Amino acid sequence: MAVQAQTRAKKNIKPAPKLNKKKVATKKVSSKQKKKLDIIKKYKLSSDDLKKMLHNIFTSRKLDDTEIQMKKQSKAFFQISGAGHEGILTAVSSILKPRYDYFIPYYRDRALCTGLGVTPYEMLCQANGNIGDSASHGRQMPAHWGNVKLNIINKSSCTGTQFLQAVGISEAGKFLASLSLKDSPVYHGDEIVYTSCGDGTTSQGEFWEGLTTACVNKLPVLFMVEDNGYAISVPVEVQTPAGSISKALENFPGLKIFEVDGNCPIESYEVIKEAEKYLRAGHGPVLVHAHVTRPYSHSLSDDHSMYRTQEELQKEKQEDVINSFPQFLMETDLLSEEEIEGLKNQVTKEVKEALKQALETSWPEKSTYADHLYSEEVDPTSSEFEAEANFSGKNDIPMASAINMTLKAELKRNPLMRMFGEDVADFTQEEKLKSDLKGKGGVFKVTSGCQRSSIDGQVFNSPLAEANIIGRAIGQAMRGLKPVVEIQFFDYIWTAYMQLKNEMATTRYRSGGDFKCPMVVRVPIGGYLRGGSIYHSQSGESLFTHIPGIRVVFPSNALDAIGLLRTAIRCDDPVMFLEHKHLYYQGYNRTADPGEDYMIPFGKARLAREGSDATIVCWGALVQKSIDAAKELESQGYSIEVLDLRTLAPFDMESIKKSLSKTNRILIAHEEHKTSGFAGEIAARINEECFDLLDAPILRVASKDTHVAYCPDLEEVILPQVSDVKQKLTELLSF
Repeated sequence: MAVQAQTRAKKNIKPAPKLNKKKVATKKVSSKQKKKLDIIKKYKLSSDDLKKMLHNIFTSRKLDDTEIQMKKQSKAFFQISGAGHEGILTAVSSILKPRYDYFIPYYRDRALCTGLGVTPYEMLCQANGNIGDSASHGRQMPAHWGNVKLNIINKSSCTGTQFLQAVGISEAGKFLASLSLKDSPVYHGDEIVYTSCGDGTTSQGEFWEGLTTACVNKLPVLFMVEDNGYAISVPVEVQTPAGSISKALENFPGLKIFEVDGNCPIESYEVIKEAEKYLRAGHGPVLVHAHVTRPYSHSLSDDHSMYRTQEELQKEKQEDVINSFPQFLMETDLLSEEEIEGLKNQVTKEVKEALKQALETSWPEKSTYADHLYSEEVDPTSSEFEAEANFSGKNDIPMASAINMTLKAELKRNPLMRMFGEDVADFTQEEKLKSDLKGKGGVFKVTSGCQRSSIDGQVFNSPLAEANIIGRAIGQAMRGLKPVVEIQFFDYIWTAYMQLKNEMATTRYRSGGDFKCPMVVRVPIGGYLRGGSIYHSQSGESLFTHIPGIRVVFPSNALDAIGLLRTAIRCDDPVMFLEHKHLYYQGYNRTADPGEDYMIPFGKARLAREGSDATIVCWGALVQKSIDAAKELESQGYSIEVLDLRTLAPFDMESIKKSLSKTNRILIAHEEHKTSGFAGEIAARINEECFDLLDAPILRVASKDTHVAYCPDLEEVILPQVSDVKQKLTELLSF
């Protein structure tokens, strides 16, 4: 009630008189109207409450109309409206709690956000792209909601990605509650996570993945489906069984479903109240299927009169909450025509003043274009992440074991770290942890024993779904946890690419630094394992180095794997940690234990072999092959320098320059395809910055531009071998 009072004071809404119960009781009403009046009575909704609802509906619609005018005047550059959805959203904002519950709304949820406390000024600033935009600070187009103070999670343009993130946010809350840490991120025991979409987005696979995970884990997630009948021009019956998501899901185990006329704020209020009670009691997820209208076209780039009849549009006009709700209030004498007109005038004045203020607000300084790509507080390239090794034991720890021991140490150090993926836990059934069974611990045994050595809930198995892993990790990371997740094989990462590229990499930037996504994605990568064939031999690191906002790490030996993984876990950015499968158990790249503080800064190459006649820049499996090739040429009197980059984003350009200034010849060797491989980027930088140092062309060794075949003889030709490196070196030295 205190929040409501503050909101009224802020909007200058005068408390309305109490309902005239005698007048309402004697007024002849229809059965539909009586149902709504009974709900009003049941929940003791006052004239004040009804005015607040109507004020929010008018405000949301007026903002849509104002943005449309701004677009026509080139004061806004995109517009997509929430018109027709205001009824159900006003009900939600009247019941769920900003700063307590969490919200990932989709682009039609304007009325939800205004009801939760986002101001017209903030929304119009987003339309204009200026610094008053509290959602993205000028980085996101309008209707991409976010407000860190209200727990409205910044949303991307992608449809469907939000569901797995909502699941992750909810999981994080439950995990935090189980920890009971003094300095824990904020959580509430009965909090709700709201996430929404239109009817079209229910066709996305991640909608179903989110539902499945929420049901299996009994998470308090409210899935709101705002069904306006169309996904742009595609009718709902074309893409949804029976033309109804609630019918399609009616036997879905563990899911409570409510269907409602979302055009009516009163009926919606009752449904959301019931849903809230169910969710806060811990019974599991809820789906609310709200039938709404879409009186405006999908966006200003669409004209729905080209595919919708005038009869259909006229019917929608009557059902539209902007018309039907005021009509109900007047016909039942709950509010007078004068009161309703007064509210309209008040909203018009408020939005007009907000527009004036918004257009007077400046755009961000051009110099800030790259702000918030990475953490501005924690720099993993700095000396803060440089810690010397304190060796103990024998030099016999393979890379797989090195990663394993680092994961165990970091899990013990940080209770907010969570590790999950396909088969990463020792057991899915926790009661087996006390048995004599060895447990799984990853297909390469890299995570073996991590679950047994961690606290409850820290290490667990995910479904066989890569997007599920990454989407949930993003939600947990935004909530303050430190997910360290595994994609079992690089070859199957592509179903998660949307989450990695458009979500994980952009979270900090698109929110202007209000939200962040510090997580580690461990990925076994590469070939040279006979029989790997097309789908267990892929490389493709350049598809991640190409994405701003992601750190890309690729160690070649056990010691570097320890130092770089610890930096990845302790830094504040999303990190792709690529682990070459062929290098997991080799004899030549082993190490002694460097201690639990050992770290290596990102962007610092390792001089693997000193030389003076030519430089090989390499990473991953090509490091040892380059060293072997250099040794073979040593007998011919050549001295070859081998530089292991270790990290690709960022990569150590200064070490390349230093080496090139000594050798004046350079070869870049990697396992990825030659065409568009990362060697091309390094070569371009050398050409731009070090052309005067070159005594020969920049040469490359890479995989053939084809897929990796199953036959060992074919694989040997396709993947770069020591002989390939030696041949290119000989060619380079001949210039």
